[in-house]
Amino acid sequence: MTTVVSAKELSLTFETNDGPVQALSEVSLDINKGEFVSFIGPSGCGKTTFLRVIADLEQPTGGAISINGKTPAEARQNRDYGYVFQAAALLPWRTVERNVALPLEIMGLSTAEQQHRISRTLEMVNLTGFEQKYPWQLSGGMQQRASIARALAFDADLLLMDEPFGALDEIVRDHLNAQLLELWAKTEKTIAFVTHSIPEAVYLSTKIVVMSPRPGRVTDIIDSPLPRERPLDIRETPEFLEVAHRVREGLRAGHSYADE
Repeated sequence: MTTVVSAKELSLTFETNDGPVQALSEVSLDINKGEFVSFIGPSGCGKTTFLRVIADLEQPTGGAISINGKTPAEARQNRDYGYVFQAAALLPWRTVERNVALPLEIMGLSTAEQQHRISRTLEMVNLTGFEQKYPWQLSGGMQQRASIARALAFDADLLLMDEPFGALDEIVRDHLNAQLLELWAKTEKTIAFVTHSIPEAVYLSTKIVVMSPRPGRVTDIIDSPLPRERPLDIRETPEFLEVAHRVREGLRAGHSYADE
């Protein structure tokens, strides 16, 4: 099995005016090709920080990390990953089509290649027909789908997703969860996904990484026994509830939200 992300005793301490803050403490973890790995834990446990280290947006202060055998800086320069943020972060003066085109323009791709990739990725996220709409003309869920299309446009094998559905209502979130699983099945991308939601983590993932409050440590790594084909009603099955219980126990073992 090919390892895409490999972290060995990874630590990160921020220097602040109030003294050092340890965000990550000796995190060791492998993410393999084609896996859907969710990170769950209380606020401040280092979930987003870990994603930002992968993306070369934060620098670790201890341990080691590699992406496809490269440093995070080399992986960034090689465009080895796409990043979907908590907010859609679409440029309001650009249409959906031109927002998706932005990384392709930076890459210097031809107009014909840009158009091909834009059409393909918008079809993947069910936004065909909305190319000329502006972000303010879209619902929150559609904006996030456009953001996902932009991250997919340059065809990196690794997709980093930082709570992309956290601000959406439950009905829209369920719909997008199901769509994301379909997209994952079609593209066979490797996905690292940050969430606060236990049902979301269990429904989406092949592997769930449970983290403790600061300093962020891994308290459990759960390989999901659920099949890759997952209708929404799988969440009512004993198998699903058993995994959710183990996640809850892992969170409790690393201290509950109330103890944070």
